[in-house]
Amino acid sequence: MKTISIELDKSQFIRLLNRLDDNDKLEIYNELKKSLFLKRFNTLLKSTKTNELTLEEITKEVESVRMQRYEKGKQIL
Repeated sequence: MKTISIELDKSQFIRLLNRLDDNDKLEIYNELKKSLFLKRFNTLLKSTKTNELTLEEITKEVESVRMQRYEKGKQIL
């Protein structure tokens, strides 16, 4: 496969994307989603980091909710 390099500004790139068929757009979308996941996940972790809760407290609360749901017959897997 031969490779070429071109320079596009953002608006040119968007126009090019808009000309693609839906399958190609979905393929690009899925690749972008994969490449951004780790960055977004790390940002989420940083924003929720706290010293106020211990893993033991979180586990106890999760088990409590699971037990309540199980008892109601609404256990969510």
